[in-house]
Amino acid sequence: MPTILLLLTLLGVLYSHGHGMSREEKRKFRNQVVEMFDHAYQNYMDHAYPADELMPLTCRGRVRGLEPSRGDVDDALGKFSLTLIDTLDTLVLLNKTTEFEAAVRKVLSDVTLDNDIVVSVFETNIRVLGGLLGGHSMALMLKERGEHMQWYQDELLHMAKDLGLRLLPAFNTSSGLPYPRVNLKHGVWGPDSRTGTETDTCTACAGTIILEFAALSRYTGDPVFEAHARRAMDFLWEKRQRNSNLVGTTINIHSGEWVRRDSGVGAGIDSYYEYLLKAYILLGDDMFLQRFNIHYASIMKYISQPPLLLDVHIHKPLLPARTWMDSLLAFFPGLQVLKGDIRPAIETHEMLYQVTKKHNFLPEAFTTDFRVHWAQHPLRPEFAESTYFLYKATGDPYYLEAGRTILDNLNRFARVPCGFAAMKDVRTGSHEDRMDSFFLAEMFKYLFLLFAEDEELLFDVEDYVFTTEAHFLPLSLSTAPHSSSIPLNKTSNEELDDSNFDWTCPNTRLLFPDPAFPRNLREPIRSAVDRSCPRPAPYREPGMGRPPLRAQDFMANNPEHLELLRRMGVSLIHLKDGRVQLVQHPSQAVSTVAAEDGVRFMQEMMELSSQQQKEQLPPRAIQIVSHPFFGRVVLTAGPAQFGTDLSKSSTGVRGFVTIAEPYSGCSEITNAEYVQGHIALLQRGQCMFAEKARHIQKAGAIGGIVIDDNEGSSSDTAPLFQMAGDGRSTDDITLPLLFLFHKEGNILLEALKEYREVEVLLSDKARDRAAIFKGKPLPGSLIEGSVDVHEAEGDCTTEATTPTSFEPVGQSQTSTLELDESAHEEAAPSQEDVGPAAKDISATVDVGPQEETPCPADGGRSKTERDSEKGEESERDKHSGSRSVDQLLADWREDLEAFQQMERDEL
Repeated sequence: MPTILLLLTLLGVLYSHGHGMSREEKRKFRNQVVEMFDHAYQNYMDHAYPADELMPLTCRGRVRGLEPSRGDVDDALGKFSLTLIDTLDTLVLLNKTTEFEAAVRKVLSDVTLDNDIVVSVFETNIRVLGGLLGGHSMALMLKERGEHMQWYQDELLHMAKDLGLRLLPAFNTSSGLPYPRVNLKHGVWGPDSRTGTETDTCTACAGTIILEFAALSRYTGDPVFEAHARRAMDFLWEKRQRNSNLVGTTINIHSGEWVRRDSGVGAGIDSYYEYLLKAYILLGDDMFLQRFNIHYASIMKYISQPPLLLDVHIHKPLLPARTWMDSLLAFFPGLQVLKGDIRPAIETHEMLYQVTKKHNFLPEAFTTDFRVHWAQHPLRPEFAESTYFLYKATGDPYYLEAGRTILDNLNRFARVPCGFAAMKDVRTGSHEDRMDSFFLAEMFKYLFLLFAEDEELLFDVEDYVFTTEAHFLPLSLSTAPHSSSIPLNKTSNEELDDSNFDWTCPNTRLLFPDPAFPRNLREPIRSAVDRSCPRPAPYREPGMGRPPLRAQDFMANNPEHLELLRRMGVSLIHLKDGRVQLVQHPSQAVSTVAAEDGVRFMQEMMELSSQQQKEQLPPRAIQIVSHPFFGRVVLTAGPAQFGTDLSKSSTGVRGFVTIAEPYSGCSEITNAEYVQGHIALLQRGQCMFAEKARHIQKAGAIGGIVIDDNEGSSSDTAPLFQMAGDGRSTDDITLPLLFLFHKEGNILLEALKEYREVEVLLSDKARDRAAIFKGKPLPGSLIEGSVDVHEAEGDCTTEATTPTSFEPVGQSQTSTLELDESAHEEAAPSQEDVGPAAKDISATVDVGPQEETPCPADGGRSKTERDSEKGEESERDKHSGSRSVDQLLADWREDLEAFQQMERDEL
């Protein structure tokens, strides 16, 4: 005991010498968390309640059926005031007991569950059933204290049981695995249910039931809920791959066959592992711990490659299944803390932190070299969750700084007048009209706990287990009466292995007597992320005494470039459709060295095309900077192939908006005196985009915004347009022109209608609001001291001035490449296709079609299109040099299927 006291005393001294955060600083950040919560919660109550969610850009509630469908994402909405129920126990944690009491009364008086609507069993369980049970546990705690809720008679529990009974029909399968969806009113069978035909579910969907259902059984004394949840968990365990002890991502609920055999710790599987360990913690059943430890050993053997966590195939666990990671795996370091395996938790968290600092938020998916794979960020709380658990485990103030980074980024980039808006694209800072209920249920809980002192809490959180939605279930439920009919440890003949219990409940304080130890683990990972975008040293062309012509620098109208091409044996052929074909004849080069340089140039063009398929003219940002928006609202805009390139502007273009007359912009502007010096708003249609740009430029406009005339169109569901020229030179157009779909354009028009004077900033990405307000020059990146624009985007490339993409069109005596801006699913030829210098190589350069072409940037695609294409491109970028087209297409199809399943899993 004296030794332990000495260690703890020494640890406190080491933390106090300039490394920690003072109590006053922590209190300031804790109060900031409360203020941010109030901003989000009050806007939901003022503008959205009783709807399920708040739409923070348009300041109204999201009611299912009244808004354009978002596919499976909407299955979380059941017309049961989702956000209010999900937030109940957060109110208590933040010491808002009066608001909690009022919220409970609203739930009891206003919310109905008898709705003819199909909902996700998984989402409804963790958000609504978990929210009701968490609210019930808080109500009991407050009632016992004698200050609040004295009138409470288990009303939330009665509502929870009603909901549990409505979810039970989903478990009526031969396997015991639940259907993924259920109709709250009609169950799963019959013509009225509109469900019951599904065959597949995700592992997490079936394996994230036990905490809520067991708690419901223990609270009510009805064993049926816990029994069904245990049966589903037992079936998943029995269906694990016996050699690898891993589970797949998607399973057939009738046959038990694995539909998707890739295995990881992210989307589709994540909370299955979480619930195995937490079921042991809550229920005290050793078998859950035994199963978790067996799975965990396999995860650390096959999936964990610190600091990375990479998916593998369950039958071939040494074979990687993908080259990217999704943001949901950010919960795993927190789970490792509960397990007691702190070292890999520190390493993975540090990797996630560095990716967060590179992109301001964790992208929905990112590659193993830390580039953006899917650019969205729906304000997920998993990284904050792991940050809190690591701080609890280590006491290292480094994690308080990580929490402050989360707070700063939320306030600077996600905060809008009506709440907090999800990020549509972390690279541009554009927003999505979305604030999920988990943002209030989880994010503010973990951030508040991170900065709060124990004496500032109304109750001891150590007496509760957090569900995957961060709802509080009391550990006392482990001793609550439950029916002996619940099978305990009857599904496996395996005996417990004591070795699997090591470090299950460690005293984590004693793991780190030296505070420098975690820092030593973090430093190499920080360097690894920083090195992920190396800048190659410029090389000089052998034999020519000057730098060679690089593909990204090539311009078809530059005489010097044409001379360099001629020396390398590359000639140009101007095609009738306005494109330029590049053809290399090695025999016509001035020397063997020059011919080899020509081959390298053509290979660079191929590599450039692969990069530019996702990078060509990425989505731009329109940031509303005037009152009351102050830069908080950012709209995703499509770029133009002509005019000012905003990616090369350090300040962007800032000005007040004015509606041009005529609105179409297809003839001379009649209100030029108002357009002059302003940014003109135009309607799409009736003429070419370049013609609109010329008319407003002649009227003196400094920029233009074209708004789609197709009512209801949105970048959420339609491809974002890249506006093309009109078939002739557009060098005379010098102002920037951006495109907005109808939904985003209406936000701008409504703001103009209400406030009369609306000032916007046109740029490549949202800019630092502090600099905007102070009138300082706008920085070229989102955060002061951050990496440059391209590194902030995580793309590790230089902006190219050459055309956009290649398409292999045949290989006989020559290899032909076409740069076609409308192509989306091409694969670049392999290195073997280029051949030695003896072969001729031909490439066609597209200088711009004469009609609108879809912009392949992800900011404007429908979620499925956008992300499936990114999956294809990421795989292609890595392997295009050595793999066949058939292999690439197979990988693309696998990634597409993976994303579509992840959509169903609520990614």
